[in-house]
Amino acid sequence: MISIRSAEEIALLREAGRLVAQAHAVARELIAPGIRGEVIDRKVETFIRDNGGRPAFKGFRGFPSSVCLSLNNEVVHGIPGKRELREGDVVSLDIGVEKDGYYGDSAWTYIAGRDLQEAADLLAATEESLMKGIANAVEGNHLFDISHAVQTWVEGRGFSVVREMVGHGIGTQMHEEPQIPNYGPPGKGPLIKAGMVFAIEPMVNQGTHEIMLRKDGWTAVTRDGSLSAHFEHCVTVTDGEPQILTLP
Repeated sequence: MISIRSAEEIALLREAGRLVAQAHAVARELIAPGIRGEVIDRKVETFIRDNGGRPAFKGFRGFPSSVCLSLNNEVVHGIPGKRELREGDVVSLDIGVEKDGYYGDSAWTYIAGRDLQEAADLLAATEESLMKGIANAVEGNHLFDISHAVQTWVEGRGFSVVREMVGHGIGTQMHEEPQIPNYGPPGKGPLIKAGMVFAIEPMVNQGTHEIMLRKDGWTAVTRDGSLSAHFEHCVTVTDGEPQILTLP
């Protein structure tokens, strides 16, 4: 069942989303060659807690960090650790926050230093596909209209969308119904209604859409070793344009 949120709940979700966006701003200032992932993780966690939130990922099903930090061919759920960023690394950061019982979740992908790996087109296509998906999160559409918009934009630029990982509903839990694939036929899936809240998150690979899991049990990587990018916003459906909740 897909929850319909009240105006009061949307306001609380917006506060959680704002804190997520502010945490991303903290992380973005730190991304540079030579910095260790664990430093970014620690500073983001401190910022979230100092501002009345709780890092939603830390401890979730045993995940060890507050931030998912995925590099280059890592798609999602990378563990920050002691590894240092290198010039030209593609750095995907996924940050989740719980505040006052409601959740925010957002991912963004950056390049450390100069773009030595010519990843700019991949990042641009992924971010643009997110906005195409959001534009279809309107009352009266069907859920897969979001999915189809992401897929057609990505594939039209020569990239591929990950099939195994999906977006999701969000509210008083990090992951709620519905699951939101980044591919699919238009006009299918549940009817979208005002008050629904979605975490829309294209995960896009430079090569094949196929992925595999590393031995750490968390980090998903591209099967062919190609680069990957990940962008995510939480949005609420209204009787007009969708509203992004994960803005500063």
